[in-house]
Amino acid sequence: MYAPATGRGPIMEYIARTGTDALKGADEIKKAAQAYQSNVEYGSNTISSRLKDVAKVHLADIGSKIIYTEYGGFDTHAAQASSHPKLWNDVSTAIADFWDDLKAQNADDNVSMLIFSEFGRRVKENGGGTDHGAAGVSFLLGPNVNGGSFSEYPDIRAEALVEGDLAPSIDFRSVYSSILDNWMQLESTEVLGNQFEKIENLF
Repeated sequence: MYAPATGRGPIMEYIARTGTDALKGADEIKKAAQAYQSNVEYGSNTISSRLKDVAKVHLADIGSKIIYTEYGGFDTHAAQASSHPKLWNDVSTAIADFWDDLKAQNADDNVSMLIFSEFGRRVKENGGGTDHGAAGVSFLLGPNVNGGSFSEYPDIRAEALVEGDLAPSIDFRSVYSSILDNWMQLESTEVLGNQFEKIENLF
């Protein structure tokens, strides 16, 4: 698939090396899927399938430090009252299955799960749903996470909104910074390019 790169230089060498590494990584993940065994029966929805794949990679112990997946459908401009509960039911049952899987194989102690949305929703209803909003929500799960709320509950009164949006109370980069520094023991400034306020006592 990857023929010798045309031309020379550090950029071309990097591109060629990245392509080769990607193929090697794909082979490792394929082996992980073949070796995976579990007594946990995951749900039949998309997010359950994806978290099962995450479990396969983690349990294979191939050195992956961050594993990312996603689940769409939350852009509820219409029919939010009926679709939103189902979406969260899918997410919650998939998460429960994922942790049951890891716990059963004594592989949960070094795992934390960050759940976040790329955008929030507005407060005011619009055509049976809500439009994109500024402030969102994040959940951090895992046996080493100190449970609780780490922000102020949002004020939905009209005078407290910012152009119709909930007012953000925590910079999302503070969440990333806290996880990188305090959980992964990395230098967050090297990843984020700047220093951001830490959220105390997450772990």
